[in-house]
Amino acid sequence: MLKALLWFIVLIVLAVLVYVGYLAYKVNEAIEDAGADVPNAAAKPVNAKPVTMLLLGVDTRPKGGSLNTDVILVASLNPERKSAAVVSIPRDTQIKLSGYSVGKANAYYAAFRNANESTADAKTKALFGKYLNVPIDYIVRIGFDGFEDVIDKLGGLTLDVDMNMCYRDRADGTSIDLSAGTHHLTGKETLDFIRYRKGNCKNASDSDDIARNVRQEQVINAALGKLKSLEGLLKLGQVVESVGKHAESDIPAAQIRNLIGTYMGIDRDKINYVHLQGEWHSPYIIIRPDELKQAQAALQEQLK
Repeated sequence: MLKALLWFIVLIVLAVLVYVGYLAYKVNEAIEDAGADVPNAAAKPVNAKPVTMLLLGVDTRPKGGSLNTDVILVASLNPERKSAAVVSIPRDTQIKLSGYSVGKANAYYAAFRNANESTADAKTKALFGKYLNVPIDYIVRIGFDGFEDVIDKLGGLTLDVDMNMCYRDRADGTSIDLSAGTHHLTGKETLDFIRYRKGNCKNASDSDDIARNVRQEQVINAALGKLKSLEGLLKLGQVVESVGKHAESDIPAAQIRNLIGTYMGIDRDKINYVHLQGEWHSPYIIIRPDELKQAQAALQEQLK
């Protein structure tokens, strides 16, 4: 009986090792697909030096997709402290910089891409790097459908919906219908949750860019928590594969491995979220100079 039990334990251990090996292979395969083919990729290893990334959620819907960036995040990460600062920029923020025409933050990537697709990423990084006074090393762009798929591959997220959300637009196919309370949301519902701004149904509340920024933080925290769980670890290969399929970036594969290895277990209390708020002066959100300086300082602190 004891011998049979020992053999059973050995078989379980072997099965786990085989699965872990397969998972590692799949993750590595997905990373190779996701990584950019960039020369001198090891010039700044992200597991040894701080790095700053621009993260864009791009409207690529078949109906009404404008390439506007509804989600704009700039993150600086410090590998020694395993900490980060994340600045969220409201989509209607007025950007007023020398060398650039005055406009809304969410319109620049689309304008750069329409002018010259091959230089759009570099120009977008330069713009937001100048705005926040930090060098931006990499850019990651993901469309609405890609975001939904990544969250679905993760198994959805449990989130606190802060208000009744209902908005329908037949022209672009938008259909948002969420009730206030704690719910387990699918990828589409999670996207609806962070995109929601204005209701057009009975009993629906109106929101704004500031509330959307808070929701972005909640989604990031929930996703990080899920990835650190056993369920999330077992789904890591699918998640990375989905990101590789849907996201576009200039991050080399070697650097993606370093990012995962360095920041996979980052504690959520080590992430400093900075939400630019400003004041609404139609058609822009105007960010106060002192508020902008605080955001710049938070990013710069991680680069020391």
